[in-house]
Amino acid sequence: MRLLVIGAGALGGYYGARVIRAGGDVTFLVRAKRAEQLRRNGLEVVSPHGDFAVQPKLILADDLKETFDVVLVGVKAYSLDDAMSQFTPAVGSSTMILPILNGLKHIDALTARFGASRVLGGLANVSAGLDAEGRVVQFMANQTIVFGEIDGSLSERALALETLLHVPGIDVRASEAIMQDMWEKFVQLTTLAGITCLMRASIGDILAVPNGEQSIFRLFAECCAVATASGFEPRAPFIEFDRKLFTTLDSPLKASMLRDIERGSITEAEHILGDMANRARTLGIDTPLLDLARAHLAAYEVGRRRAAG
Repeated sequence: MRLLVIGAGALGGYYGARVIRAGGDVTFLVRAKRAEQLRRNGLEVVSPHGDFAVQPKLILADDLKETFDVVLVGVKAYSLDDAMSQFTPAVGSSTMILPILNGLKHIDALTARFGASRVLGGLANVSAGLDAEGRVVQFMANQTIVFGEIDGSLSERALALETLLHVPGIDVRASEAIMQDMWEKFVQLTTLAGITCLMRASIGDILAVPNGEQSIFRLFAECCAVATASGFEPRAPFIEFDRKLFTTLDSPLKASMLRDIERGSITEAEHILGDMANRARTLGIDTPLLDLARAHLAAYEVGRRRAAG
């Protein structure tokens, strides 16, 4: 199977590099500046599992003419519209589009553009970012990717994709409940991003202050209530996993959204916190801490745009 990865950032760069290292046929759709950097240095991955580098195949949007078996979309939500326009030529009648964006809103955008039959649900659990040299830096050991058909079937194409991604450095699973999986990730991410951005601190630092743990779990309960009212009540193993995740003393865990703030960058706040808050309003659910976190991020964005002129 021929895989086109959209962009070579933290998510796409990590998973694409792993597949290349295992001998897979991977091409990255990148901008000219990133292409120049990758041609000069290769695609470097700094990982708790061992550092490595690959020399990837690259293509620019103007040169994209052929279709691919799989299109892996790992861009930030605010870049999705541009990305869809750029990779449209790569989508044929049997192409699978696997988005591993945060949240849920992008599923509607992709299905509206390319048709529901081409779009899978998917999520990634990997803590990674790009450093100043353009290297993919994996901060923690987790490296999971989960995907499946939106309707819950376990199709032959999903199993074939599972085989493609079953390589060292990727914990892959084809799911028969991908929307449930995505909702649980949505709850987890909204809680993590909301509380670490609101407090401008890691989970460990938040736990070290009065009412820190209580604040984490108030926000978690609000997000769980929205998921439940939407028909995707979080399952017991997920609740237990997140309870451990959010009570680990001295944990350095923080949302990538907070790292965006620390760099003075644009965030996915409205795609994540805003979407969860909007769903809560539609369902008549009160979410005061979520609303405060959303307002905090919105105020940051106002200030960032003003500073940019």
